[in-house]
Amino acid sequence: MRVPSPIGAWLDVLKMDQTCLKGLRAVVNPLARSQIDIALLFATRIMRLFAYGFLSVVLALYLEQVGLSEQAIGVLLTLTLVGDAGISLWITTSADRIGRRRMLVLGAALMILAGVVFISTGNPLVLTIAAILGVISPSGNEIGPFLSIEQAALSQLLPHQRRTQVFAWYNLVGSFATASGALSGGWLAHTLQGSGVSPLESYRVVLIGYALGGVALACSFLCLSPSVETTAHASPAHRTLGLHRSRQVVMKLSALFALDAFAGGFVVQSLLAYWFHITFGIDVGLLGSIFFGANILAGISALLAARIAARIGLINTMVFTHIPSNVLLCLVPLMPTLPLAIGVLLLRFSISQMDVPTRQSYTMAVVAPDERSAASGVTAIARSVGASLSPALSGLFLATPSLIGAPFLVAGGLKIVYDVLLYRSFRGLKSPEE
Repeated sequence: MRVPSPIGAWLDVLKMDQTCLKGLRAVVNPLARSQIDIALLFATRIMRLFAYGFLSVVLALYLEQVGLSEQAIGVLLTLTLVGDAGISLWITTSADRIGRRRMLVLGAALMILAGVVFISTGNPLVLTIAAILGVISPSGNEIGPFLSIEQAALSQLLPHQRRTQVFAWYNLVGSFATASGALSGGWLAHTLQGSGVSPLESYRVVLIGYALGGVALACSFLCLSPSVETTAHASPAHRTLGLHRSRQVVMKLSALFALDAFAGGFVVQSLLAYWFHITFGIDVGLLGSIFFGANILAGISALLAARIAARIGLINTMVFTHIPSNVLLCLVPLMPTLPLAIGVLLLRFSISQMDVPTRQSYTMAVVAPDERSAASGVTAIARSVGASLSPALSGLFLATPSLIGAPFLVAGGLKIVYDVLLYRSFRGLKSPEE
């Protein structure tokens, strides 16, 4: 039986509306899911960096309490970074093949493992093994496979024009989280000691918090959608460490980033805190406050980097903001009083992180989409390897009264060399948005 034409027309309209609604849902749902994934990646950054900062202020002090010398502390921190580099290399270069979410959860599990072992024993051998296999951050800064995989996922979820700005905010929230963690960890240990708890046990409480941070991190990674996984289907016949077309560029960047990280390893946050403690005799609560302020300033400097880069370019921003910060780093041990030393350190932190979001954005920009996890991973591993070699040398300097200021001078000088080499090598290679 034929439906009358007015009713048939309405049915046709309803069918069209349903078709349009399905099409709208197909567009809106992925967009909404992408926004949720971006929010989750920001949340995991905050949780992880809070945990890193929470532990970093007391880590060297804890190791001293369990009986390790300055040299042994430096060696253990070096082995921590070496182990992290090896494990992260495998995880990040396999993430696009095995699954980014799976590898992020695995990294969180290693973080939990390291925290639990450090809580459970003071045996130097066991601590060393846990440092090599687990994920412990002696600097308070990003380590492990997380950053590389998260950046690759964010770059996939974002248009080119927004990448540097979002990376700047990503680093800002990380710096605020590190700052809050350093403040919380330092004052928690200080408060516990003031209530009669031994220094060793107060530091163990901080380690428990670190392990719980790993649990929260793993749960959050499990909530990510398949949108964060790589969209590449065709795989080039020949890859090296997950790289193909961009191999030469990534290797050159990696060598330079390793030099920068080697320099930075002389002044990781745990050793900076220890230097202030043995030079000026300040307690752990004040140390937490100093590094809270330092990381807040570092986060703000990262946010300003996006605006500067939009005007002068990524490479210029990386170099021309980094050199002054390294000059200030060299000046810290030359200050005769605690207020002056703190003031110069804070001034240095206020411009020290402008190269970070620009460096990360530049690396993602100059490689193919299906190389992003690998490129970020390889450059991050190069940084980890570079950073892993210097804490042991810094420990030797700190154990020698006449060389106690040497870590600052060596770090600042090498970082300036890195800036000059980076500018000469890459000033002609622009990102797509430039």
